[in-house]
Amino acid sequence: MTVYFIGAGPGDPELLTKKAERVIGECPVCLYAGSLVPPEVVVCAPKGARVLDTAAMTLDETHAEIMAAHSRGLDVARVHSGDPSLYGAIAEQIRRLRADGIDYQIIPGVPAYAAAAAALGQELTIPEIAQSIVLTRVSMKSTAMPERETLDNFARTGATLAIHLGVRNLREIERQLSPHYGPDCPVVVAYRVGWPDQLLIRGTLADIHARVRAEKITRTALILVGPALREGQAFRDSALYNPAIPHVLRPRVATK
Repeated sequence: MTVYFIGAGPGDPELLTKKAERVIGECPVCLYAGSLVPPEVVVCAPKGARVLDTAAMTLDETHAEIMAAHSRGLDVARVHSGDPSLYGAIAEQIRRLRADGIDYQIIPGVPAYAAAAAALGQELTIPEIAQSIVLTRVSMKSTAMPERETLDNFARTGATLAIHLGVRNLREIERQLSPHYGPDCPVVVAYRVGWPDQLLIRGTLADIHARVRAEKITRTALILVGPALREGQAFRDSALYNPAIPHVLRPRVATK
């Protein structure tokens, strides 16, 4: 049997990849993270499949379900939100699978930052303004950040920041980022992006805390920060389609 770690995307069932939908539809056991993955994502599980919401389960309990499926030769769809490579908590699951000699595969999904950018209708990498995206989070009681992976260090780059699990720490985020980006730097808090109650809250480092507090948002939100988010700003076209700049598929420079 095989355990398939499947990225379900940010919440919209239509953002499930064709491969993910096919594999879920073929697995007689489906374990999905119900706190972040809506049940509509796994309705394609086959009739009679064992479908369990793992939100309240421990690692030992989910692994026990996998071991039980393994003893019966049944494939398992292990469905996570977004893309499982990012804060998917699959590393410790894979360690156990390897120790028990159980095969696994990973099927990528649409990450939340990509879905948020699509919902905003804009690009996150703007020529000569921001050409990098930093995917990070803030320290929590459960898991501390490595010593050098600080918001202060990342902010020195001027890159677009996609901050996970930090909506309760907006004051601290403002304190650390304002010296580098300025208090008027654009911020977007994307709440439950891809879900029916999705909410996109625009603001600046100076006022985003008050705006989010007014909406009573305390969890399930992604924070985007950076000058690339500024609406209506002037910027140069990229070189990609510039007729004066040749590349391997357009070797000749266009002339007037």
